[in-house]
Amino acid sequence: MTSFASSRFSLARAAILACFLAIGGAGWQQAFAAAGPFADFPGSWEGNGKINIGPKSERIRCKATYSLKDNDESYVLIQITCASDSYKFDLAGDFEADSTNAINGTWSETSRGVGGSASGTAKGDRFQLHFQSTAITGNMVMTTKRNNQTVTIDTIGTKDKISASITLRRAAR
Repeated sequence: MTSFASSRFSLARAAILACFLAIGGAGWQQAFAAAGPFADFPGSWEGNGKINIGPKSERIRCKATYSLKDNDESYVLIQITCASDSYKFDLAGDFEADSTNAINGTWSETSRGVGGSASGTAKGDRFQLHFQSTAITGNMVMTTKRNNQTVTIDTIGTKDKISASITLRRAAR
């Protein structure tokens, strides 16, 4: 009879353990679920870089602000402002990633009054976009690793080809 009671006790312990793991496992899955592609973006960022306008190259200083819409890590609002001694740009964007991390959205460059649509992908720490309007097209790549971000922008179809390479660091919170 002792072995029967012992086996009943072992079965009860196994059932309790299985329930605990099933309930706890669901919580663990949620806790460790993959973050959205823009999870590392929110906050203020600052840095510098270089802008090439045709054959001319200048150093630029930049500030960026990123926020999530409704705390949704798949929806980011960006604002990047950069200036050199003779050039300034103010880029804004509103981007959403779907379940496959395909990105769609809109962008504007307010200092020149242009804007349009954008599409691309988010893979790991890399966010890549192709943007277009009637006046300008180009590509933007953002790579974010913890508190550091690199941004490259290349435009096509302008009078002078314009490209920028920027290194940003998250500002103290």
